[in-house]
Amino acid sequence: MTSRRYLPALVFLFVGSGCAALIYEIVWFQLLQLVIGSSSISLGILLGTFMGGMCLGSLLLPRAVSARQHPLRVYASLEAGIGVLGLLILVGMPLVGGLYTAWAGEGMFSVFVRAIVAGVCLLPPTMLMGATLPAISRWVKATPEGISWLGFFYGGNIVGGVAGSLVAGFYLLRVYDVNVATFVAVALNAVVAGAAYLVAGKAEYEAPHTTAGFVPVEPRATPKGSAGVYAAIALSGATALASEVVWTRLLSLHFGATVYTFALILSVFLVGLGVGSTVASMVARDQIAARRALGWCQLLLCAAVAWAAYQLTESLTYWPINPSISTSPWYTFQLDMVRCLWVVLPAAILWGASFPLALAAVASTDVDAARLAGGVYAANTVGAIVGSLVTTFALIPWIGSSHSEQVIIITSALSSLLMLEPAYSSKAAVKATAEVADNAEPKRSAGAARSAVASWNVAGTVVLAIAMVSAGLLARSVHALPGLLVAYGRYAATRIGQADIIYVGEGLNATVAVSELSNGVRNYHNAGKVQASSEPQDMRLQRMLGHMTTLVPRQTKKVLVIGCGAGVTAGAVSIDPALEHETIAEIEPLVPRVVSTYFAENNFDVVRNPKVHVRIDDARHFVETTGERFDAITSDPLDPWVKGAAMLYTQEFFRMAKSHLNPGGVMTLFVQLYESNEAAVKSEIATFLDVFPNGVVWGNTSEGRGYDLVLLGPVDPITIDVDSINAKLQRPEYARVAQSLHEIGMTSAVDLFSTYAGRKPDLEPWLRDAQITHDKDLRLQYLAGMGLNLYQADVIYADMLKYVSKSPDDLFSGSEHTKQTLLAAIRSAPGR
Repeated sequence: MTSRRYLPALVFLFVGSGCAALIYEIVWFQLLQLVIGSSSISLGILLGTFMGGMCLGSLLLPRAVSARQHPLRVYASLEAGIGVLGLLILVGMPLVGGLYTAWAGEGMFSVFVRAIVAGVCLLPPTMLMGATLPAISRWVKATPEGISWLGFFYGGNIVGGVAGSLVAGFYLLRVYDVNVATFVAVALNAVVAGAAYLVAGKAEYEAPHTTAGFVPVEPRATPKGSAGVYAAIALSGATALASEVVWTRLLSLHFGATVYTFALILSVFLVGLGVGSTVASMVARDQIAARRALGWCQLLLCAAVAWAAYQLTESLTYWPINPSISTSPWYTFQLDMVRCLWVVLPAAILWGASFPLALAAVASTDVDAARLAGGVYAANTVGAIVGSLVTTFALIPWIGSSHSEQVIIITSALSSLLMLEPAYSSKAAVKATAEVADNAEPKRSAGAARSAVASWNVAGTVVLAIAMVSAGLLARSVHALPGLLVAYGRYAATRIGQADIIYVGEGLNATVAVSELSNGVRNYHNAGKVQASSEPQDMRLQRMLGHMTTLVPRQTKKVLVIGCGAGVTAGAVSIDPALEHETIAEIEPLVPRVVSTYFAENNFDVVRNPKVHVRIDDARHFVETTGERFDAITSDPLDPWVKGAAMLYTQEFFRMAKSHLNPGGVMTLFVQLYESNEAAVKSEIATFLDVFPNGVVWGNTSEGRGYDLVLLGPVDPITIDVDSINAKLQRPEYARVAQSLHEIGMTSAVDLFSTYAGRKPDLEPWLRDAQITHDKDLRLQYLAGMGLNLYQADVIYADMLKYVSKSPDDLFSGSEHTKQTLLAAIRSAPGR
């Protein structure tokens, strides 16, 4: 057939298609997370909708599009449609966000509305994406050679996906924004669609035979005996996505949960799928052999998953690695790439090989190729949806990641049995071998064939029995998640023996730990690092953040605390006598329910305070959908380099928070200087001061050097009455507040406000090159991701203070003696 010469070109079209698809996926997830939140529920809805759309597309296309249509023209139309819908989503997202905010509520109703929004945005384009492989399959037919080419197309699509994830994660979104990334994806769709139309004009297509002049005679939808194959490939999809969920969590502890880490893990996973599908496509020619190979792939996955589990818990944790000694983040990424390949690649190759083997295992010339490809693709996708959701919402929170890996190993073993047991059973094997013998050696007797198979079946049964026992032993070999890894992540090997891990918990959104040092200091760990502690410098920061939130505004009857953590900031807020209602927005349920109780002595047992109400929700989603207004908002989120956290540092979020403040209200924000870089710090401060132009920066030092900052943003211009606050601290009802400040070395309001470190007019020259973080680019997470292993806090703070020379006379009021005392304390403060 003359059209065969165009088959290699189609592989390149699928590369472009896959690249565009992954760019879209990353962009759409980022845009929709801004609307419906980044909690596990929201992410589960997004992933389920995305993959569900692809599943529906693969199933519906063979039924909705006639086989008389040239497959390449259908494919080109699908790609053009994806590009158009990509532009519509980009343009229409503000409208979608507005409608969602107007309708969003709480509980199951909120989940329902989130699902509708995700469905409206994602189902149309993802259905078109899912239809592309079934569409092109009608051109190559359901022959052994055609099925092999489908495997190559699938592999090319994955190669494009690797390129798309890397280009989007490391370049397009880091340097530009979602607009540019979308335009690149649309351009790829346009090129692919145009090329497909051109090839369609030259390549021949022989439609199925027709009757009555125009109605095609449809082949059967599926071959006989294919149910086991569909079940096996569905289980393969389930174990693949379940493993990706587990491994992404654990690898993000090893590497740091940055956007670069997630792009790296996804890329390596896709590389393995591409390699596996390409190799399997070269050898998947015979249906019986393909079924056996599919079974052995699933069985080998038991060993591959056990290998990954061992590396993640027993090996990589103790590799002698100290990321802080690297002279460039790119060297660290190279190391992480090697470690990721070491863990993920073996299993990913086997999962990649499973898809073309499943296609070959059900291939038959009297089957509609589109329905065959669509059915296998849909089964694999349905399994992937179930595997990812069950693992995220049930297995990890209930039994933990290690037991989840054991479930994955057992599931892979069961999947292999579905293929291997029928392949080696007496009836099936005799029939198949006799047919082969009749075709290949006509003179050989059927009895001799049956005799040969009977002897093999005994050996095959023994081999399968040994394999199943081995799978069980491999499942038992999975070790528990080490608390040292959860606590210290990428620095685990350098922290051996330095702390007792007294609690480890794997929750819906995060894996957390609490450790205790020999001197009694306790640390709260999240994202593989210390997020809060009872160390003096951390207590000082957390108490400053909480008390400035309540002492500076005109009134503090109602306060919102973003992020519970150890609860020290929330606790400092809770003891203010004027407070009537405090809301804590925390994304991980384990944090307020368990972690904060370990710090009850430091946080005034805040979660049990009747004035305090905990809301388990993504903080941005809560602020966007609540109708409440507050006298003050304080934000102490995870590090800005943690994927998703940057959504709480954008100009749009600060404006949103400001709109929920009452007149005279303030917002306070924690900004870390350690494990960051100057570009990230400048971006945080500049973005905050852009929304709160009357904002003030306060410094927290450790051993006389810069450590972290508190930003205070008033709705209106303010003057801080120091004498009034001092008098307030002398009242009996404020005794707990005064004692709390005394515990961090602050005996008066003068001590508290002597930490002054600048205002917008002072810092404008320093912030001249700062990048404002917007929703459309989330610039901060890319800037901060480059500095997670750096310790330059003192350098950044000293450089910033060089620009703060003007005395803040107009900021404070009080007696002349108080003002002079305060200004002298500011000039002599540590770090200056």
